[in-house]
Amino acid sequence: LYGAGGFNARPCFFKAEGCKRPVLPIKKKDVLKMLFQNMDRVVFAGDSITDMYSVQPVGEIGDALGSGYVRIIDSLLSAVYPELSIRITNSGVGGNTSRDLLKRWERDVLSLNPQWVSVCIGINDAWRQFDTPAFKDLTVSLEEYEANLDSMLSSLKGGVKGSFVMTPYYIEKEKKESLRAKMDEYGRICKRLADKHGSIFIDLQAIFDSFLQYKHSTFLAIDRIHPNQIGAVIIARAFLDECGFDFNRKI
Repeated sequence: LYGAGGFNARPCFFKAEGCKRPVLPIKKKDVLKMLFQNMDRVVFAGDSITDMYSVQPVGEIGDALGSGYVRIIDSLLSAVYPELSIRITNSGVGGNTSRDLLKRWERDVLSLNPQWVSVCIGINDAWRQFDTPAFKDLTVSLEEYEANLDSMLSSLKGGVKGSFVMTPYYIEKEKKESLRAKMDEYGRICKRLADKHGSIFIDLQAIFDSFLQYKHSTFLAIDRIHPNQIGAVIIARAFLDECGFDFNRKI
């Protein structure tokens, strides 16, 4: 997956639309400065994709961070930037919709006084329309989703150094498939609100789409939603690429 330039070279599956960094191998002088500073706190809010068996409602340190992309991000930051003490907090709760996350936003995000906040929510907003269609009270419409996410991002203004918005996704290459098509609608809302609030936008759907040029979806997630460690690494890498993380950095 990695060409000339080593681990810091952009792998082929990151050519997808929505990625903000160059596709060509990144030269030393072009590497962005690491966004996070010593003693920064980064809170990751979301659903089961973020949660991944973390301590509830807020997990920190080692196994309490869960087994997904948040744990990988914490490990890489600690290994590659040992001079920085960065507090990583997992505020993901499995099964959450944007409605659920908004209800606990004050307790599990704002009250923690983070310097950075990453939001990855929306999969269940779309999924409930397909796996439990008779339970209309569990579904979250596009309009409500946009209002919920807009409220969360608005609450961060002036209180954090920055925020990230990662799109919901469905690891399915056929864009006309019903759940995939619906997920894309929620993803477009993420892009629109990230632009509105100046958040760093990470298009996970586009990144997974490019990966599917080479491997089947089951290589990443049996249910096309919950990623295995390979899928978690892809998410972690996509996030760190937007943070100026230098994978070739020497200690």
